[in-house]
Amino acid sequence: MSTGLRIFTIAHVIISLVGIASGLAVAYGLLNAKRLNSPTATFLISTVATSVTGFFFPFHGFTPAHATGIVSLLVLPVAIYALYGRHLAGHWRWIYVVTAMTALYLNVFVLIVQLFLKVPALKALAPNQNEPPFAASQGIVLLLFVVLTILAAIRFRTEASTLDPSST
Repeated sequence: MSTGLRIFTIAHVIISLVGIASGLAVAYGLLNAKRLNSPTATFLISTVATSVTGFFFPFHGFTPAHATGIVSLLVLPVAIYALYGRHLAGHWRWIYVVTAMTALYLNVFVLIVQLFLKVPALKALAPNQNEPPFAASQGIVLLLFVVLTILAAIRFRTEASTLDPSST
């Protein structure tokens, strides 16, 4: 791997991890009916950045990573519009929750893929990523995100949710 590609990869990974960490903070806020402005902006910016930069890696043909990036880049503008364009008014509130949580799930999905590719113990359990340990991991995370998204949509549905002043 060339030095330039190595640096680009490290930057991409850091951006991805920032997106996941800030996304988890946003999810926590949604579950507690709170808007966290700074973590939300960080999450949305870093998640767009990680999705976009993922397309700049050398590749041969269309891959599942490209499909994941495309889906992420389809849901993120909706989340951004719901939050900043429509100010979470009416049905835009739950649309924001669903699209933001979907974007976070996609980041975590890719993290799991990368862990099974890069961590020797996980790679030994699922070298082709079609073995039961990999499928179980992804299935559990998907189920967890479905439940969390439903709970967040329920808890964040009222206009009475508060803005956390410590998050700005």
